[in-house]
Amino acid sequence: MTQDDFRNLAERDVIAASHRLLGGILRLGELSARIVEVEAYRGLDDAGCHAYNRRGPKCETMYGLPGHAYVYFTYGNHWMLNLVALPVDLAGAILIRAAEPLTGFETMQERRKQSDLRQLLSGPGKLCQAFGIDRRFDNTDLLGADELSIEIAPNPVTNMVTGTRIGLAVGKGDELPWRFIDGDRMTWISRPLPKPLART
Repeated sequence: MTQDDFRNLAERDVIAASHRLLGGILRLGELSARIVEVEAYRGLDDAGCHAYNRRGPKCETMYGLPGHAYVYFTYGNHWMLNLVALPVDLAGAILIRAAEPLTGFETMQERRKQSDLRQLLSGPGKLCQAFGIDRRFDNTDLLGADELSIEIAPNPVTNMVTGTRIGLAVGKGDELPWRFIDGDRMTWISRPLPKPLART
């Protein structure tokens, strides 16, 4: 799949685009990692989405161009990286939850103060800390030639695990099975593990 093909897919369908984002390579300078876990968010009918029933400065980027970065700060100490999906003015995003480090290990370890490679990128906050991603990268074209980019994998993963999303309040989208994982790379994902393990 080409970058343009993926952008078109993201504009049409945030769920299908979430599936295809798995296996993509996140790059920033010397750092690179394979995306192994994502979550889909859809503003119109998803109570777990920042854009559900509201539009404001915090989530304005989510209403923008598909394929761009939506970076936000949460819990007072974590940055989170998302890829914007759906057409302009229809907010949607794909949260990059975890990745397998490929290059730049020493820089990631120093930023994370963590020697265990499995713990470097096993969560969205960890990933942003290891890569040095913050609000500066908000609205970056992740599918273009910007400093922070994602190279879409030519083929989809063949062993996908689905589960419900993490960290949402009861009744606020916690029941939706919109967490997607590369089942061949479970070593690198965030916790808790999805229950039950569903493979597609």
